[in-house]
Amino acid sequence: MSRKVMARILAEMMVRLSLREEEELYRELLYYFGLVGAADECAALERAWEDPYVNSRIRDYIEAWIRKRRKQEQIAYAV
Repeated sequence: MSRKVMARILAEMMVRLSLREEEELYRELLYYFGLVGAADECAALERAWEDPYVNSRIRDYIEAWIRKRRKQEQIAYAV
């Protein structure tokens, strides 16, 4: 279920990531938004995504995460 929720979120944002990146982002999202350890982490993330305020925060976080990741990749290629 967790991959389906994350895949839906990324699809709505029109973002494509590798499975490894998707899983890493999923774990970081749960941690950042305090959802780690929830009885049902997937449902908690889905409910958070449906809340308009939290949705915008999640979008901002994902966009910043991708920018940071791409910048690190560019630096690694330059070295």
